[in-house]
Amino acid sequence: MERLRIDKWLWAARFYKTRSLACDEIVKGRIQVNGQDAKPSREVKADDTVVIRQGPVIRTITVLGISPHRGPAPVAQQLYAETPDSIRHREQAAEQRRLGTEPAQTIEHGRPTKRDRRDIEKAINTSMDS
Repeated sequence: MERLRIDKWLWAARFYKTRSLACDEIVKGRIQVNGQDAKPSREVKADDTVVIRQGPVIRTITVLGISPHRGPAPVAQQLYAETPDSIRHREQAAEQRRLGTEPAQTIEHGRPTKRDRRDIEKAINTSMDS
């Protein structure tokens, strides 16, 4: 077999857990084959370039093999090769996420306590009365 639908290939290469998830991502425009947006029925062959956007991570993959069956992870990893630039960008993004600030740390005060809420309501009521 020399060609296979992109949704089946993404599933067999273990990028997505199910074919329907792969189809959803393709329809959302997160998958490109040879620089063009793909459709689920688009066929891939060896030496095609596939760009996969998974959240903030963009992976550039070269198709090495075709398999219509989903096998174990070591076998699936032999179906593709990630480009060195893609690996470097992915590692840099992971490092930035690791070194980034935690959003919860920027919050100075949490939710108002019961006492704070009563004080706020009292202030609102006194300002409305005057």
